[in-house]
Amino acid sequence: MTDPLTLWLDDLEPAGGHTPSHRRVAEVVLKNQQLASYSEIAEISERAGVNPSTVVRFAQALGFKGWPELQQELRVRYLATLTSEETLRAHPSSTLPSAVHDAIHQDIANLQQTIDSIEITDSEAAIEALASAGRILVVGMGSFSAPASVLAHLGSVMGYPISFEGRGGPHLATAMTTLTADDVLVVCNVWRPIRDVLAAAEAAKHTGTTVIAITDMRRGKLAAAADLPLIVPSEGVSFLQSATAATSVVYGLLSGMEAARPERSRAALRRTQELWQQLGTFND
Repeated sequence: MTDPLTLWLDDLEPAGGHTPSHRRVAEVVLKNQQLASYSEIAEISERAGVNPSTVVRFAQALGFKGWPELQQELRVRYLATLTSEETLRAHPSSTLPSAVHDAIHQDIANLQQTIDSIEITDSEAAIEALASAGRILVVGMGSFSAPASVLAHLGSVMGYPISFEGRGGPHLATAMTTLTADDVLVVCNVWRPIRDVLAAAEAAKHTGTTVIAITDMRRGKLAAAADLPLIVPSEGVSFLQSATAATSVVYGLLSGMEAARPERSRAALRRTQELWQQLGTFND
């Protein structure tokens, strides 16, 4: 059976095929995905017997901006092949005094990569789609139900017709039944594609619903099923996937949605605060 990485690189290969030097870079990537996922470009070029500039051109020939963008995709794909226990071995646990700081440093790196991975035009298009949607359904499961539920909760606070579904099967099917071309489906899924989330995105796109995907693979199945993929790094510490970059993107979408419909948002916020008072929500 052909290795998934080989199939993926074959799909991205230019119509005219690789040059001999690019083929050597591809061989290095295929022989040691872990090395390619974490090593500096100088080590890749040395092992392939080419100049670093050739490695950059190889990445560009596959459709990426350069080696860092391709390497990020390779790292996500590599981590997705590992079990949670294997991921833990790839990311040994920190000693207790530095564990929190290690997680923060990783998230800082993820956030910086997110700035580079999401084009302004894509984020603005996502905000426009959300602001003009007849209805918005947000789907997320597991640990990434957290940023999904934040989007649905705060979007509802601003008066948007938005709901969250974190269950699969009949619950998800029922939530999607009335989606139309006027609506938006937002799916949030990283690491390994969850079957129900991917199926929901593909079904919604088939009916003409605009699909926004917050995911970590630029050339993955979920991004391919989306009209507007927003790519977020998700590498965490220990065996964990980090939801920090995805949550930051969610807050950005919410801010844009408020700015797009300020009067409705502010009226809804005032009404929400009145209800908080009437219900005695906060024990001030």
